[in-house]
Amino acid sequence: MPEIGLFEAIYSARSLRRLKPDPVPEELITKILDAAIRAPSGGNAQNWAFVVVRDPGQRQKLGMIYRKASDIAEAMYAARGRPPHLTERQFARLMATGAHLWQHMGEAPVLLLPCGARSALPPREALPPDIAVRWEDEVAYADRIRGASIYPAVQNIILACRALGLGTVITTNHIRREAEDVATFALMPIGWPLDRFGPLTRRPLAEVTHADRWGAAWPG
Repeated sequence: MPEIGLFEAIYSARSLRRLKPDPVPEELITKILDAAIRAPSGGNAQNWAFVVVRDPGQRQKLGMIYRKASDIAEAMYAARGRPPHLTERQFARLMATGAHLWQHMGEAPVLLLPCGARSALPPREALPPDIAVRWEDEVAYADRIRGASIYPAVQNIILACRALGLGTVITTNHIRREAEDVATFALMPIGWPLDRFGPLTRRPLAEVTHADRWGAAWPG
């Protein structure tokens, strides 16, 4: 594969949900995972783990779980309606490719599950009194920021796949059906894409960026 620049990868790494069944070489998956663990994590704890599923039977089971969970997602999308920044055509394409993934998740040659363990908090009695009294707040805080220690790794996976010519997408529908001790933060199908990369369509910066205070538009 010819090398591409970082910004080319960022600007063209579309969510690709339609993948060929062709196998992905193990050395490429290893390279993607090695890129994932270069990401930062809170306190450098590196509390991540990655489950790579290639066994056809296991992929089929995961696909069935994902399909059931996606029934809920489909109802939520339908009730929410089209986001104002998408055209009718763009929204229809989003729903169509989403529906394809819901039906065919188990057929992707590789399913990758980035997982994260809970950070070990010090016991309440080991803390200074003024912090110990707000122990529950610290527990809630730690739970809220857990994703900050895994989603940078997920983004590295997306960019590494793009650099290698592989398609992927971050999905979370399966979490609605999750019942495991270790929390998964995404389910990512990986394979050779049927569709093309980029370019990406996004809302203008002026709509989502504020300068110095809320409501003051970014000038760039």
